[in-house]
Order: sequence, then structure tokens, then C-alpha cells
Amino acid sequence: MAHVSERLERIELRRRGRSLVKLRPGQRPDPSQPAGTDLLPQIKHIVVLMMENHSYDNYLGMLNGRGDGFPLGDDGLPAVSNADADGNPVRAYHMTSTTQAEDAPSQSWQATSLQCDGGRMDGFVTSTQTVEPQAQARAGMGYWTAEDLPFYYGLARTFPLADRWFSSCPGPTFPNRRFLIAGTANGLIDDLPFHLLDYPPAGTIFDLLTRHGISWANYHPVDDDKSTAYLTRHRRKMARRRLTSLTQGLESVREGVQKDIQFTADLFPLGYARCRLHVHSIDQFCIDADEGTLPAFSIVDPSFHEWSEENPQDIRKGESFAAEMIDRVMHGKGWPDTLLIWTYDEHGGYYDHVPPPPAVTPDDVDGKTMATRSGWLEVAHRLLFPSYVRDAETADDCPMRYDSYGVRVPAVLVSPYARPDFVLSDTLDHTSILRLVEEKWNLPALTRRDAAALSPIGALDFTAPPAFLTPPDLPEPALKYGTW
Repeated sequence: MAHVSERLERIELRRRGRSLVKLRPGQRPDPSQPAGTDLLPQIKHIVVLMMENHSYDNYLGMLNGRGDGFPLGDDGLPAVSNADADGNPVRAYHMTSTTQAEDAPSQSWQATSLQCDGGRMDGFVTSTQTVEPQAQARAGMGYWTAEDLPFYYGLARTFPLADRWFSSCPGPTFPNRRFLIAGTANGLIDDLPFHLLDYPPAGTIFDLLTRHGISWANYHPVDDDKSTAYLTRHRRKMARRRLTSLTQGLESVREGVQKDIQFTADLFPLGYARCRLHVHSIDQFCIDADEGTLPAFSIVDPSFHEWSEENPQDIRKGESFAAEMIDRVMHGKGWPDTLLIWTYDEHGGYYDHVPPPPAVTPDDVDGKTMATRSGWLEVAHRLLFPSYVRDAETADDCPMRYDSYGVRVPAVLVSPYARPDFVLSDTLDHTSILRLVEEKWNLPALTRRDAAALSPIGALDFTAPPAFLTPPDLPEPALKYGTW
């Protein structure tokens, strides 16, 4: 059956190729060699483990003596605060529970703009009072420590820590994960599924890898179903997306599509054949990691509803999932030539003290807002879905450009070649992963953003014997994966 899917994939790629812009914004890293040439043979497997919704300070701000965490006061506690709407200071505080608040803080485009406040980073309380007035106002000022996240703190103390890794845009999950795979959000500014039938002009990194015969996969926590029912479900899912793109507001349809987004590659239409060939279960990831048969490039997604660390989840569950995935890689047969990158798609609305710097705009596509919709549809929305229209209009007041990074997020580079006791302070974002892939296989940049990005290769040392060829011992996570 696999050969049938491979033929279908070729057909899908030929059809997709007819709609893609042929020009690329950047040259190959080595123009003298053909695209697909392996320029970094020491690394055979690149694994991206992207979790959800936490800022650097929120998780690693108390990692004393390593990286740019919280500025501390004489009492050893964070010397940072944000004022509430009445001008009262709210100091950063240690969360009393690892279970997060419901619906707070917010990482919407509007909330993030209010939080960053032009680089002042002083709106993490008032944003909640504005966007989620029924929620606990100080939720965004909370943080956790090594007591709460022992595995993550051990990981960040052992392997190279990137303390200037920013999310790719000042918005939520879907736009940022689109940057990871395409170097652009292609106009998406929210986690609503109204515009998920589009495709970026230059394609995605998966298109480039397939075109040059480089293996890739997206693993996520579902059954690895290879039955004919897969096609039925795929067709049903795409029909629901098309219906949503027409109705743009019907709550039951909208929620149904959101439930279908269970893995990163699905944020641009992937096609039935490529789903069958490249989308696998977490059980399969564990097998591939154990046997050293991981593809050249892979993304590992948690369950977005249970293990991702998004609120209101218990963050210990996500840590247990990540610890299991990292442990499988470190003790698998392919460890000697693997690089795993652990990071977060965006900040989840949690405080960080480092202002996001300006970023190169990926293309000429601005964010899609209410103003871009037809007049009759706007009138219908005002009558049928007034609360949704109010939210959208409020977001319309914020800049809808991709000329700034989002809030800083945790990132650690895990590899035998990792530099010991090293902090990487280059300005990086999710398109730095694209740049790394492009530099390894001599591929052209997809957009202006990844063409300008720095890769995190500086965290690795290929001039000396691998410092971590024998995997180091790391602290156990607060919960054991699979025991809850």
C-alpha cells in the first residue's frame, strides 16, 4: 500500500508545484553545490520537540547563574512587577500549583500587543483585565521553579541553553507553528480555522525535503491508523474546513475544525497521501528512536489537549511527556548523530522581561482581519455572532504585521556534539530551525524571514570528540510519563 501513497504524493506535489512561486528569496547556503547536498554529515537526525505556551521567565527565570533569567532582588526573588489597572504593582510570584488557571493569561494577538506595550513589557496584568476581565488578573506574572520542573531545569543546566529564542510572531499557536514549517504565517493571526485552506507561495519545508528525497515525519499522540477509514476521515476533515471558511463564525463548525488540528504539519493542507506517508504515532516515534531509524527531519507534537502544557493543564504532565521523548532519543541507537531541539511555540501570555526585537517581514502578506471580509459577511456576523465580531474588531486595532518577534520562549539544544556549560545568546526564532535544515541540506530559503535567520549551529562543537556521546544523567520529571 505504501507505493500507492508514494504515487499519490508525487501527484499532490506536482499539483502543488504548479501553484508555487518559482523564485526563492534566498540563495542556497553553498551555491556551488546542488540543492539536497548534505553539508553537515555529522548530524543525521534533526528532531524538533515543540511544546506549548510558556515564556522563558515563566519556566526558566529562576535558573540562577545560567542564562538571562529574572533580575533578582536582595530577597533572592524576582525584582520585577507590572501595574494593574489601578496602578498597583503586581510582583512576579511563584505559582502555588502546577495546574494552570482556566483561560488566563491570554496569548492572543491583542493580548500580546498589550503585554509587550512597545517593548516596555509592562502589560501582563492589564492585558488580562482587558481581554479576560473575569479571570485572575495576576495569572500572567506567575512562574515555576526547579521544584516544579526538575527535568526541565536539569536539561537547561546540562545542554546548551538558548536564552534569546523568541517566538516568531506576537500571536498564538497556529501562526507560530506555521512559521516553523513555512517561514511565514501567510496572514494567520489567531487559532481560528477560517483561513486554513491556504498555502504559502513558496511552499513548506516538507515540500523541499520531499523534492530532494530527504526523509521527514510528524509524530503525534494518536493511533497509527493505516486503514481505509483514514481517507474517509481526511475527506470529512477537509469538507469541514471548507464549510468553516464559508460560514466564518458558526461555533459548532469552528470547534469541529479546531479539534482536527492535532499536529503541526496540518496547519497547511498536507494531502491524504503525505499524511499516510509522513504522519505517525508517538508509539512509532519511540520505536524509531530506540532503533535509530528516525527520519532526517522530524517534528514531535504533544497532545494539544492533554500533554502540551497549555492552560489549564498541569504542567507536570507535559514535562513527563517531553522527558520521555528526550530520554528515548538520548538512549536510542541513533543518539551519536542526532540533534534534538526542545522549545515552545509561544509564551502563553506569561511574563518575560526581555523585549522582543524587530524582525524581518517574511513576505508582503499582512494579517487577515475583519476589514478584509466582504461587507455582507460582516453584516451577517454582527447579527448572528456579535461577541465574535467585537473580539475581532478589538484585534483589528493592533498592528497586523510580522515585523516583530513574539515573546521569548525556552529552548535547549540536545546532542552528543553540544557544547558543555554553554549559553547561546544569538537572536533566534522558529525560523532558525528552517535555517539549520537549509544549511544542512543546502536548500533555498522559503521566505525573507528564514533567509535572514541565524541557525543555532553555534551550540554544537564538531572540532572535538562529542562531549555527550555517553548520555548524561538528568533529574526525573515530577511525574512519570504514563502513570497519571
